Amino acid sequence: MSKIAYTPEHPLLFDGAMGTLFAALPGRAGERCEGASLTHPGEISAIHRAYLEAGARAIKTNTFGLGTELAQGNEALAGELIAAASRLALEAAAPYGALVFADLGPVPQDRQEDTGKLYIRQAEHFLKAGVTHFLVETLSSDEGVAELAAWLEEHCPDAFLIASFAVGADGFTREGLPGRALLKRTAALPGVDGVGFNCMSGPHHLLSLVRGLKLEGTMLSVMPNAGYPTVLGRRTAYQGTPDYFAQQMAQILRAGAAIVGGCCGTTPEHIARLARLLREEPAAPAAVVSGPVQAPARAPAGTDRLWSKLERGEKAVAVELDPPANDDIAPFLSGVGTLRDAGADVITIADCPVGRPRADSCLLACKLKRELGVEPLPHMTCRDRNLNAIKALLLGLSMEDVHNVLLVTGDPVPSESRDEVKSVFNFNSRKLARYVSSLGEDTFSTPFRLFGALNLNARNFDVQLRLAREKEDCGIRGFLTQPVLSREALDNLKRAREVLKGRLLGGIFPVVSYRNACFLNNEVAGIRVCEEIIRLYRDKSREEGEEIALTVSAAIAKEIAPFVDGFYLMTPFQRVGLIARLLDRFRADGLL
Repeated sequence: MSKIAYTPEHPLLFDGAMGTLFAALPGRAGERCEGASLTHPGEISAIHRAYLEAGARAIKTNTFGLGTELAQGNEALAGELIAAASRLALEAAAPYGALVFADLGPVPQDRQEDTGKLYIRQAEHFLKAGVTHFLVETLSSDEGVAELAAWLEEHCPDAFLIASFAVGADGFTREGLPGRALLKRTAALPGVDGVGFNCMSGPHHLLSLVRGLKLEGTMLSVMPNAGYPTVLGRRTAYQGTPDYFAQQMAQILRAGAAIVGGCCGTTPEHIARLARLLREEPAAPAAVVSGPVQAPARAPAGTDRLWSKLERGEKAVAVELDPPANDDIAPFLSGVGTLRDAGADVITIADCPVGRPRADSCLLACKLKRELGVEPLPHMTCRDRNLNAIKALLLGLSMEDVHNVLLVTGDPVPSESRDEVKSVFNFNSRKLARYVSSLGEDTFSTPFRLFGALNLNARNFDVQLRLAREKEDCGIRGFLTQPVLSREALDNLKRAREVLKGRLLGGIFPVVSYRNACFLNNEVAGIRVCEEIIRLYRDKSREEGEEIALTVSAAIAKEIAPFVDGFYLMTPFQRVGLIARLLDRFRADGLL
């Protein structure tokens, strides 16, 4: 096909959902939709014809999830399913003069092969089956799109390629990337004919996202869900009506979309109503959107003691204190007060350390800031929350004038709890940092300063350095390191100083006993205590152990001082008095 320029006045109307419509058929709820091209071809053909009868003039092949088959090495099965799905779609489309688009869904995150190569392998099967138009949809990033576009330009110059991203109501993908920025970046790629949004959001929110969006030389595609899902008994249903869907889609066309259709929950009735509306009411010019209402000025943020010290080149001190495991907060607050008076610049609060529940780090951070005037640094993991929950917490922190946060992937849930307690882990700390960094001033009047963790005790520290550099690219501005308790950790810290641009707070853990040292070495991930230090504690009393802890920790602080911007002290067994004495020792040694 020669390249056709669709416009809001003459749009290309796609079909709606295949998967949810197939799942609604009697006895099909548990079956995989893509496999039905071989096992139930008549039902797939009937769905295609229903959309074509409704007015669609472009349909998608029943192949959304086949990238997973290829990624798992099931080449023969994937090829057979692509050939069958292509044949069914081409046969259904021919009497209507409709276009057939190869439907490529996102590839699995645990793939071994490069994303672009997986797309290209699928494209080879489709071209062999006679399909030359491509929709890569429900994407969380633009990874692999450029490679596919370049390959199609070389092997099928007439191919028509649409890249469509799945965004939530806030405009961000599951990987925390801003959808509008992805569209603009992808639209600039040679060989990409259309870019847009589909899935995750209903038409109202996608309308808000595309209003005012300017794309040069590339068509805008919008294919929303039929509203948002609800669970009825054991069935997931979408309650967006065809009339409402069509009215919203008409506004999306006025906002500049040239390619429209539906995603999850949309039916032939949704497409028929939109087709009828387009015949009755040709798309009008884009409506003028009124300017924003002037909001009251926000109160200015308070002074950030931690970052102010770092910017002045002074050594900052962060002290970690474990949150309480019950609702008796008095000991915790008392400990924080002692550490503040001893000279701690910031109190760091772990987020359910080692995967066991404790008081929420962000709620405690707000309490410390508001009631004690202490600068907190809450840890935030990807283990227990999805992106919505994390954004909600960040909004609360910002309202409470807490603007420093440590982003970590998080310890796994203990094995004995896994049957009842499920981890989330939808993304890692790098993707989370990129998401938070991309939230603009319309979300946070004061940007967050993001910190990350750096494991100096990793077996392969080259990997840690690479990940740390990636974190910096994603917006991390400083690192809190695991404790230095060996020569190897010190050497790795020196390497980090040479390679990383962000601020470094060197980790110090005052080991208090022989038993404590053995436990750390054997049961705490990310900590290694060298044998020379362990031997110092053998057969020593509690008092003697604390004195050794002070001496060893002060010596370590002196060694790492030239390579760090501050110190990160971890409080053993809530012994805040020991940390206070250690800070006194630091001052006496001229380290602070």
